[in-house]
Amino acid sequence: MQMTKYVIKRILLMFLTLFIIFTICFVLIKSLPMTVSGGTQDQTQEEIARLERLGYNKPVMEQYGIYLKNIFTEWDWGTSWKIEKNADVTQVLFSRIAPTLILNVYSLIIAIPLGIGLGIFAALKKNRWQDHVISTVVILFVSVPSYVYAFLVQYLLYFKAGAFPSVIYSLADAGKALGLTDAAVQAMIANGESWRLWLSGPMLYSMVLPVMSLAFGTIAGLARFTRAELTEVLTSDFMLLARAKGLTKAQATTRHALRNAMVPILPMIIGEFASVLSGSLIIERIFSGPGVGALYLNSINQLDYDVFMFVSMFYTLISLSASILIDLSYGFIDPRIRMGAK
Repeated sequence: MQMTKYVIKRILLMFLTLFIIFTICFVLIKSLPMTVSGGTQDQTQEEIARLERLGYNKPVMEQYGIYLKNIFTEWDWGTSWKIEKNADVTQVLFSRIAPTLILNVYSLIIAIPLGIGLGIFAALKKNRWQDHVISTVVILFVSVPSYVYAFLVQYLLYFKAGAFPSVIYSLADAGKALGLTDAAVQAMIANGESWRLWLSGPMLYSMVLPVMSLAFGTIAGLARFTRAELTEVLTSDFMLLARAKGLTKAQATTRHALRNAMVPILPMIIGEFASVLSGSLIIERIFSGPGVGALYLNSINQLDYDVFMFVSMFYTLISLSASILIDLSYGFIDPRIRMGAK
């Protein structure tokens, strides 16, 4: 019962926070000038008429009321005026989720086992040279932003070695690498089969550098956290009792130490997976990835109001949902932890 009350309370607080952020973003973005460009004179007049129906010539709070009404009654989040002219913003966003999702999932598949493995190895070799080397490298990688790694891998593996492309392939480039014609690529996109191109070998090859750039920080963070937790568990009293009962060091570590150390580590991993859709703004920009991160930056630079609002709420909802999911996972992973209990 307490758990149910806690979940309901957190969800209500999440929607309240989402509403506050939504209101702040709307007011701030509406403080910027609005321009509609491109197309013929007739198209421009039609756009102006539509803007007037949406209340763009009215005070901000009236625009806010119209915007909320359209969302709750028609699920209409607006139209893109610059990035994809006259396209629905939901279509603009969801058409760019695939590259962001694939890029981040690849980086997590590499980062999670490497990070946990290095952390376990460093904890088992505590205060030895192996531990010192891993800890020094981890601190270095944690301290340096991911975009610095992006420039380094581009310089070393693209410019110097020529081993990988400097940017992520477009669907057309991936199709050419697979021997497909432009017409075949367009047909796949029209039939909703573009995911096959995103999962193809040439596309994966072009994603090696951005995946590495994203994975370095996650590897370092997991390694540091795993080492700290496992080191603390290995020095606990119950580990001494396990050894006294006849278990070898390997048996005590596997059966007891790792299981207890994973309690705070698994929610961190869950949070990483829950946030894969949010992408990386800077990494996608550097490697010309056509994902959600690049879309967000373009919406700001081009003052595409409705796209900015929808993507902002998309990011915010993912962050808030991941926070709730992480908190709840503690109670499911370790029954001794009861969320909402006094």
